[in-house]
Amino acid sequence: CVHTENCFVPISEIIAVEETEFNKKQRNIGRWHKMAKLHAFTVYYVKKARNHRWRCSDVTFWCVDEPICNQWIQALKELLEMQKSRPKQLLVYINPYGGKRQGKRIYEQKVAPLFSLASISTDVVITEHANHAKDNLFEVNIYKYDGVVCVGGDGMFSEVMHGLIGRTQKDSGIDQNNPKASLVQCNIRIGIIPAGSTDCICYSTVGISDPVTSALHIIVGDCQPLDVSSVHHNNTFLKYSVSLLGYGFYGDILKDSEKKRWMGPIRYDYSGFKTFLSHHYYEGTIAYQPAKHTHGSPRDKESCRTGCYVCKKSEKQLAEQHKECGLKHEEGEEEWKVIKGKFLAINAVNMSCACPRSPKGLSPAAHLADGSADLILVRKCSRFDFLRYLVRHTNQDDQFDFPFVDVYRVKCFRFTSKLSEDNESNVMDIGKKRFGQFCRDHPACCCNIVNSTWNCDGETLDSSAIEVRVHCQLMKLFARGIEENCKDEAAYSQSGVEQLL
Repeated sequence: CVHTENCFVPISEIIAVEETEFNKKQRNIGRWHKMAKLHAFTVYYVKKARNHRWRCSDVTFWCVDEPICNQWIQALKELLEMQKSRPKQLLVYINPYGGKRQGKRIYEQKVAPLFSLASISTDVVITEHANHAKDNLFEVNIYKYDGVVCVGGDGMFSEVMHGLIGRTQKDSGIDQNNPKASLVQCNIRIGIIPAGSTDCICYSTVGISDPVTSALHIIVGDCQPLDVSSVHHNNTFLKYSVSLLGYGFYGDILKDSEKKRWMGPIRYDYSGFKTFLSHHYYEGTIAYQPAKHTHGSPRDKESCRTGCYVCKKSEKQLAEQHKECGLKHEEGEEEWKVIKGKFLAINAVNMSCACPRSPKGLSPAAHLADGSADLILVRKCSRFDFLRYLVRHTNQDDQFDFPFVDVYRVKCFRFTSKLSEDNESNVMDIGKKRFGQFCRDHPACCCNIVNSTWNCDGETLDSSAIEVRVHCQLMKLFARGIEENCKDEAAYSQSGVEQLL
């Protein structure tokens, strides 16, 4: 085979191989064109650009010998068939209302052609109302699919995740209302095509919110395990969380922004500024169990990257602990650490929660699949100090280096607000008793808010007393984690089977 330039591509990143009608790919090849009829084939492959962006590129090869050309095509297709992690049939849910209402257009114009090129068959469902995808996942035969793809923002992903995890537990006879239940891992991967107002999960697991990049990760069959936290109240299941659980500042922002959805994405900026000025703090008690099985800490510089050794070692260590003493016995013996205080914000994150505005996220060293969450407590402080803390999210400084900020790596925790602790008293009496105190602390406010709202991956939870437990690698994504930036943007990973064309 003859080609005008060298191209080195791992088989794992070839998208498709097709026989090519040479006249459709006319090239100026001089004497080759005059000598004989030419036979050609085109290889479509992943081309990596800056900032973790992937694109579909192609290169065409030709020769005068038809049998040799056919041998190349057959050999390459056989190598692609050996890539067993690649999906062949996908269930796709599209939210046509999320973000800027571009989900359907993005899928049809940017994603569907790539799936077709890779010979992936799809069943597409356009969601018509809230929880449509979640309810549908309890009805369809999910086991005939190699994955479920959601086109939308973090809310759409959360809906699909709840449906898939809930269906898996139901089929396995697991009671989700039991906070100590050992949940069954979901082996059906979820793909995220970003098309929403916020795409934090996609950004934190791929490195960029780009539909084509995400589609290519799905096509090549990438797999990234992901920790999931379950949230309970009084032995009643509330929600699953994979990114942020926030009480206080982030809970108040969400609660206020929900009243202003008509403003679009800018509502988050408005509500954030308003919440910052209000400067509410909340009293409560945190009890947590340290994640002793982990091999890192929230204050180290070990970012979670593709093939993360911290996640692998922590998973192995956690499995050994469970094997030795059993989950229930271990939890019964483990000491709970208790913290009481007044907090501006209580955040628990399963991942860095990085986004374009905060490239390092809320916890830069949080890991995707180590069976732990980073619990961040921001105690009552001045507005100026709190602003200093918030600004740290946008730069390279250590955002935990403040006397009023504590961070712990935990495997489970409980939170009870002061109001819930006083529930033996009459609620109205409590409100009256605390009204004066609150207004003394916040003279500009003149209100008696004593409870915040939990922000659970962008959805509100009104329960002020919750129990949170991290389930190690409960689900899997069509992703590979964030790759280390290469100096040469055209360089390719050397892992897997490689073929020089």
